[in-house]
Amino acid sequence: MKVAALQMVSSTALQTNLEQALVLLRQAAAQGAELALLPEYFCLLGRRDTDKLSIQEPYGDGPIQQFLASSARELGLWIVGGSLPLTLAQDGLPAADRGSRVYNSTLVYSPQGECICRYDKIHLFRFDNGRERYDESAVLRAGSQPARFELPSRDGQCWQIGLSICYDLRFPELYRQYAAAGVHLLLVPSAFTHGTGQAHWDTLLRARAIENLAFVAAAAQGGLHENGRRTWGHSLLVDPWGSLIAEQAEGQGLVCAELEFDRLRDCRSQLPALSDRVL
Repeated sequence: MKVAALQMVSSTALQTNLEQALVLLRQAAAQGAELALLPEYFCLLGRRDTDKLSIQEPYGDGPIQQFLASSARELGLWIVGGSLPLTLAQDGLPAADRGSRVYNSTLVYSPQGECICRYDKIHLFRFDNGRERYDESAVLRAGSQPARFELPSRDGQCWQIGLSICYDLRFPELYRQYAAAGVHLLLVPSAFTHGTGQAHWDTLLRARAIENLAFVAAAAQGGLHENGRRTWGHSLLVDPWGSLIAEQAEGQGLVCAELEFDRLRDCRSQLPALSDRVL
């Protein structure tokens, strides 16, 4: 299956970001991709954390979801929509969350434009080194459930695909659940800071591939953004042995490569670590 990981340097303007995403999606389709993965916050990196509240959409309707659905139909692609802010259901919602928090969610669209899977980011990023400070829980509400979907590729192979977002990468228990459920490909749309990315990005992604004997596709934000934030980039594809298949260092672009199911079978046959697990 040919997979594309799309790298962006998203701005504070929603429409501009959607236009840039469409350029990359068309490039992915032109290169023969069946599945295209957008980065976290592909639709907006605002000047303030609260800016994402202004573009939130109810699940099932809104311009960002319409964009993803129509792009999937137009291009005949499976599209994994990085992340976008989805409105919290109001029923039973704590008063403190009403209007002040959203889910950071990945939505998956089939080539028919149907949304077939949703994942709400479980682990919310916190970081403070005295110069940079982030706390996603100020405007995000954490999800609670893993999510995976099936993708029948053009060669007839049915791929099991597990979803995650950015900071989830530091919590191997999530990916172990996916491996136990038979997942073949792990997706990690991200917006890693430059500092944490430089230190840990490559190591963590390769570790998740190696320990779960699975392919990993990571689509990142990568560059200096209009809001002054700098993200690490280095969108990449990794095989189940931890070998780098393709990488986009910085700036807008994409990596696109064929993921060979036989490679996954060989790795799992030669080193049956998943079936040798005790704990």
